[in-house]
Amino acid sequence: MPTLSYPGVYVQEVPGGAKPLDTASTSTAAFVGLTERGPDTGPTLVTSWTAFQRTYGSFIADGFLAHSVFQYFNNGGRQCYVVRVTRSNATVASVTVNNRAAAPIAGFTFSAKNKGAWGNTLLLQIEDGTLDPGNLFKLSVRRQDNASVLPDDPLGIVPLEVFDNLSIDPGSPDYVAAVVGRGSALVDVQVLPANAASLQHGVHRGGVNPVLPLNANLSFRINVDGDGLQTVTLPTAAGTATALNDVRDAIQAAVRLLVKKKTSTDPAAFTAFACSVETVGAQSRLVLQSGTGTAASSVAVQPAAANDASIQLKLGDGGGGRSESGNAVQRPANATAIQVGDAAVAAPVTAAVAGSDGTTAISETSFSNAFPLLDRVTDFSLLAVPGESTPAMADLGMAYAANRPLQDVFYLGETGSHDDTVAEATAFRNQLTTANSYGAVYFPWVKALDPTGQSRDPILLPPSGHVAGLYARIDAARGVWKAPAGTEASLNGVVGLAVELSDVDHGNLNPKGIDVIRRFPGAGVVAFGARTISSDPSWRYVPVRRTAIMLRVSIYNGIQFAVFEPNDEPLWAQLRLAVGSFMTGLFRQGAFQGATPAQAFFVKCDAETTTQADIDAGVVNVLVGFAPLKPAEFVVVRISQQAGLASG
Repeated sequence: MPTLSYPGVYVQEVPGGAKPLDTASTSTAAFVGLTERGPDTGPTLVTSWTAFQRTYGSFIADGFLAHSVFQYFNNGGRQCYVVRVTRSNATVASVTVNNRAAAPIAGFTFSAKNKGAWGNTLLLQIEDGTLDPGNLFKLSVRRQDNASVLPDDPLGIVPLEVFDNLSIDPGSPDYVAAVVGRGSALVDVQVLPANAASLQHGVHRGGVNPVLPLNANLSFRINVDGDGLQTVTLPTAAGTATALNDVRDAIQAAVRLLVKKKTSTDPAAFTAFACSVETVGAQSRLVLQSGTGTAASSVAVQPAAANDASIQLKLGDGGGGRSESGNAVQRPANATAIQVGDAAVAAPVTAAVAGSDGTTAISETSFSNAFPLLDRVTDFSLLAVPGESTPAMADLGMAYAANRPLQDVFYLGETGSHDDTVAEATAFRNQLTTANSYGAVYFPWVKALDPTGQSRDPILLPPSGHVAGLYARIDAARGVWKAPAGTEASLNGVVGLAVELSDVDHGNLNPKGIDVIRRFPGAGVVAFGARTISSDPSWRYVPVRRTAIMLRVSIYNGIQFAVFEPNDEPLWAQLRLAVGSFMTGLFRQGAFQGATPAQAFFVKCDAETTTQADIDAGVVNVLVGFAPLKPAEFVVVRISQQAGLASG
């Protein structure tokens, strides 16, 4: 309340009585399984099939996760989490290359971003940087189709990633390890410790064949070791010289006479400065070298304001000169195409380690051990391990869903790929030991066109990816309380089934909690079952359990405001109002049974639910009950024959 010190109108904003609750998401899935590539340290949220491919690659022969994610989006899914599982002996592809020092040192290790044989398909090109060719370099990353056959023209492959003007200075914002590590989805770079031992004297190499005599153009500006630009004026005699060696001597003498401008500059940068002539065939050029050999050692040349000699001497950028700092030799050696993981060990490559998907056996435990990576993810509600279709896997999946602290996940299981009879599906169900309501099992597998194009015939796929997308589609169109089954629950991308079931077959499986996928004329292939595995009649149906999960999560998230509030009637009234308004909104959407709110649900929070003992313990109890909608599994139509009536 503001201090009332003068007559007038005071306006104060106060919170309203009701705090709205948001409905929790029910259609975000999490898929666990083998992928071509990608991180195996935690879940990644992907929002499209393209995003999945960018991070996890494409379809593989020994796993169905990619197929299932593709069909999840194809059937109505909007976003999902992916957890990659790798074999224990999977390795990361890498290659170690020399730096540019006169005595080559293994300066850099380039490795694939994560484990797998996919890393062996990466090709690296290393060349001079665009802005500062002497000191910076450019890294291009390409990917070949077949790791075992090098392409005839690797540069003809369009680079997937290009990093230009990279530095080997750890203090630079363009430091190679940081820029590539942060920006690349394909490779990481490690600068090896021995690389730091490679240093040279900072040097500026002029362009070829200076034009003599200089005549009156006897000046240029020079910056040695970053001390600052100083004007160098050559003696008059240098203007008439026609031998480059004479000009060389004059430059060396003139620079050595300069006085440093900064206290921190090593005097040897000037006193030991050297100028030489480098000759290659018929071409000659001047080479200006700092007197120090530190990482900061450098020589830069710029034109003078008057009587400039830099163009004739071919020094500086305008004359075609090129500077290299003291640590320029720490750059990786230039190379056209270095194959990560499988490069031949010959200069500039010093070592290569092939990437591998691993050979160790993988079991249900391998996948369930990845479940805890999802513990801190709270915005998904469906879980599947596509293709790992064993009773043990279904048990582990449903146990994880039921044992999460908030019990906020529903597991989608499936029978085995070779289960194509009622007896085999029944045997699968009988082997389940975790028969709770936090999961459903679908039968049989479905047939789809091979997205890789390798098979002309349809391939068998686990149905969990299709079904997860179907759940998301039905939730968005009708609500989580609508059973994800029936003639509107068509499975997109399905061209057939592992087995076509009859009504009698279906009748034998439905009471056992096996959700059957069937084909109907006019409707196509549809999910035609919506039962959980639970034997408890209260939680027999998928929409009942999933509605309860939605209510639990929504109310949990929505009443966090009550924590540490005074535990008395005003708080209880707020809770009744907030939860009651939320439940009323759902009732109006048709989420519950009953003709009136009183018949559909109740919310109780008062002195009866929260006793003085509870208050003393810091506890407030809110009791919420709802009348769930249950699907009309059996629609009975009674037809009777009416005897003929006399015409009247």
